[in-house]
Amino acid sequence: MIFRKNRILSALTILITTVMLSACSGKTTKVVLTAGFEPDEIFKIETMNCTTPEMMVYLTNMQNRYEEVYGKEIWSTSENGKNLEGNVKDNVLAKIAQVKTMDLLAASYGVTLDEKENELVNEAARTYFDSLNDTEKETLGVTEELIAKMYGEYALSNKIYQYLIKDINPEISDDEARTITVEHILIKTYAKDGSGKKINYSERMKNEALELANEVCALAKDKENNKFEDLIELYNEDSVSTYSFGKGEMDPAFEEAAFNLGNDEISDVVESEYGYHIIKCINTFNREETDANKLKIVAKRRQEVFGEKYDEFVSGLTRKLNDNLWNEITITDNPEITTTTFFDVYESIIGEPTGLK
Repeated sequence: MIFRKNRILSALTILITTVMLSACSGKTTKVVLTAGFEPDEIFKIETMNCTTPEMMVYLTNMQNRYEEVYGKEIWSTSENGKNLEGNVKDNVLAKIAQVKTMDLLAASYGVTLDEKENELVNEAARTYFDSLNDTEKETLGVTEELIAKMYGEYALSNKIYQYLIKDINPEISDDEARTITVEHILIKTYAKDGSGKKINYSERMKNEALELANEVCALAKDKENNKFEDLIELYNEDSVSTYSFGKGEMDPAFEEAAFNLGNDEISDVVESEYGYHIIKCINTFNREETDANKLKIVAKRRQEVFGEKYDEFVSGLTRKLNDNLWNEITITDNPEITTTTFFDVYESIIGEPTGLK
């Protein structure tokens, strides 16, 4: 897939995105460096704080998940001049800071966990704490009470999100959420160098690509003598030939042409930043995909509305980072520390978190 704007990113790319105390909407809030911390305090946001054991639970679970998939050698990877460990640390810091901020937001609305929710929090804490070996408990510096506190804060942050978006239920029409399915043939107008950098063709090479695209388009429209699937095999330079998508998900020129086709219709040559496309519409309305897209649109709008409230709230908060202690935090290289289930336990007992990014 070389031109889907909203394609699903790999877990690695998502997790190394560098953010610092980020708001739900993606905005970044400023951190004030200051003294006056307790020995294990990493940061403070108003009355909330984060301690070294809390940070190490998040960070160690993240580290071990990475190593399960990519191996320990993944830590030699860098992104934008920063090593992966630093990026993962920043990601964890942002997540914990968001949880703490949302708990403050919950307090401002008088939202708390009820008795049943607290029972589930305590059950999850027992389950996770009992899964830790003695080395993990000692090295991470955790108690069952601390794990319960962390799960409680995480549950409350999700509860305030649900509370604030409960009345946001926009009506999404079939047309707005319509998802179509197309096949296409791409004749590229770029190449990649040894480092993967995109290099656009010269004018001469681009004209040659257009000539070929026009020839392929003519063949495609000669349905009596040519099958589109056969032409895909011969000429398509995309790694994917079939796409299902809604509005706003693809290159604008490609999308406009595709949505104007009827079933089995074939487009003229369409130019995008990737090259020249010949598009065949397979289905102008995919019911299942359209219904799924409605849910995505609603979720996006809820996130946007919540983000506005969150940004307004967070802008007035005082945030302080213990820079010296933060710089001392590192991933562990102890082979006896293998815990990965902190969030799995939460989801299995309390429920899948929503609203947190």
